Amino acid sequence: MDTHTTPAEAAASTESAHTTSRKSAPTLRMDLIPRGERRRRWTTEQKQTIAAQSLAPGVSPTDIARLHGISTGQLYTWRHALKAAQPSAALGRFARVEVTPQPAARPDTAASLVEIALPNGATLRVDAGIDPRALRRVLAALRG
Repeated sequence: MDTHTTPAEAAASTESAHTTSRKSAPTLRMDLIPRGERRRRWTTEQKQTIAAQSLAPGVSPTDIARLHGISTGQLYTWRHALKAAQPSAALGRFARVEVTPQPAARPDTAASLVEIALPNGATLRVDAGIDPRALRRVLAALRG
């Protein structure tokens, strides 16, 4: 064995052939995503309940989808199916209007009033010039 080695030769002999200070290619990071649960099966009642929750006033469909762990596309498909199965639900947003002749007793005040008969039997009379937002708030309060 030769005892006369140069510093470069000494450094080369201590380094393994598999480890160097230089890297030939960047190391790629790989994340493994384990296969989760099998596909979930939703009952018709569950689908209808979730779709109905997303149709409530003031509720974000995206939040409902996240809450139940489904995509928004899936939720909108269920909503469409729910509306198709219940065509009367879509019509529930409109009110039936009946036009009646004005009473002759008070022509000056009756002409400016609008009478709204609610399904629960209550009758609401408002001035024709009422602010629409105020009327919506009153109707929402009467609906409960």
